[in-house]
Amino acid sequence: MLVALAANLVIAVAKAVGGLLAHSPALLSEAAHSVADSLNEVFLLAALRRSRRPADRRHPFGYGKERFFWSLLAAVGIFVMGGCFSFFQGFEALHGGAEEEFGGYVTGLVVLGVALLAEGASLARAVHQVHRQGGAGGLRDPALRTVVAEDGTAVLGVTLAMVGMALHMVTGQVVYEASASLAIGALLVYVAYRLGREARDQLIGEAADPEADRRIREVLAAQPEIDSVEALFTMKTGLDAALVAARIDLMPGLDSERVEEVAVRIKRDIAEQVPEAAQIFLDITDSAARESYESPAATGERGGA
Repeated sequence: MLVALAANLVIAVAKAVGGLLAHSPALLSEAAHSVADSLNEVFLLAALRRSRRPADRRHPFGYGKERFFWSLLAAVGIFVMGGCFSFFQGFEALHGGAEEEFGGYVTGLVVLGVALLAEGASLARAVHQVHRQGGAGGLRDPALRTVVAEDGTAVLGVTLAMVGMALHMVTGQVVYEASASLAIGALLVYVAYRLGREARDQLIGEAADPEADRRIREVLAAQPEIDSVEALFTMKTGLDAALVAARIDLMPGLDSERVEEVAVRIKRDIAEQVPEAAQIFLDITDSAARESYESPAATGERGGA
């Protein structure tokens, strides 16, 4: 990630210089895009570092959600620094035109060509990392997901900028380059929205993966002492950590010591079958007694006493 940060900074400077020399809105939009990517790399480095801190008294469930928080900030950075600036450049070019210094455009196209090679190599490396971590399952990591999104949009954004600049040079019409800037802005806003929505879902308490939920239910169903599972709640507390809370009704006739032994065994079985279950809580309840307590006769509803 440090290599990607250094590369993004160099590319951002090169795009900015080329954009100023050529007065190119598309190239300046791409410079803003690279600056946003560089800032996001800093956010992701902070996410990786801070999310590894162990749990403490103030944060008993650990700091795993730090990854989601910093990914949300990265999405905001893409939206503000990349998308909004690209829209501004596009509208400014349409409204006031652009100075046509095509000598600078040649330099700008060369810069974009080098950037395309660098971003393409970074995207290939990120995709390879996703495959190493289990294909689509590797995209559960918000940091890796953000890197893939950044590199993918960078390749597409550079391509749009090159096409817009080339058409501007051939036709002399700035509308092509302005349209490229607007397209880059729309692309960045869409990516920021998707990344922000996913980070929001994880921050407010996203349930564990359906596969983990299914394995937990299988473990509970296999316990002979459980009469019924009244409720099962899961919540991701980090990339590979989840909180599990189950309300279960045990078979009648178990004494307190037996109940304690059963609870310990159930927790152990869940932890073995679902390694991401970092915290497990069991609420032993009596469904028959609760139904009797909540019946119309007990509550006075519908003519009850």
